[in-house]
Amino acid sequence: MWSSCVCNTWCAAVFPCLAFALIPPWTSQAAGIDHVVSFNQSGIWNRNIQKGLEYTLIGGEIAGALWLGGEDRLGKTFWQAIDSSAVAGITSEAMKHIFTRARPDQGGDPHNWFQGAGHYSFPSGEVTAVTAIVTPFMFEYGHDHPVVYALALLPTYDAIARVKSQAHWQTDVVASVALGTLTGFLAHARDSPFILSALPRGFMIGVHKQF
Repeated sequence: MWSSCVCNTWCAAVFPCLAFALIPPWTSQAAGIDHVVSFNQSGIWNRNIQKGLEYTLIGGEIAGALWLGGEDRLGKTFWQAIDSSAVAGITSEAMKHIFTRARPDQGGDPHNWFQGAGHYSFPSGEVTAVTAIVTPFMFEYGHDHPVVYALALLPTYDAIARVKSQAHWQTDVVASVALGTLTGFLAHARDSPFILSALPRGFMIGVHKQF
């Protein structure tokens, strides 16, 4: 049963972005799946909506964790999301500085790796963060309530939006979804959320029980 849940969650989170990335690049400027797409930040692809999604999820996970604490199922999942996004954020930032890949709007060549400071295309920090936050909830509740798997639409949207903004290559966002899914899985697998266990007892209880 657990294996089935893991498989279903992985598919729900990773395959939409992978399918998007594999769409044939009819106007491709590079071999393979990486290609520059037409710049588009209109409508739902507006940059403010992209930022709003990320900030809302980050604010939501912090608020939910502090309010509920870690004594009940939902509160614990919020703390797992914090663990996941913290590890994912550190890892993605380190990878950016290691690989220093040029963005699509920095020359249009997906083969430009190790270009030095200012070239931080791989991976996408935003897509990693969005995926890392929603994944623990899919692992925890997806089996009981399949509609929760719809949360996979959020990183899928963000991945497409970042590519349309010419800020990332297709492989950047696919790697980001994979990284966020991995940290979400590892955070969910812990019996006690790491960050919560390092904080005073009051955080375990939650604000709503203290007042």
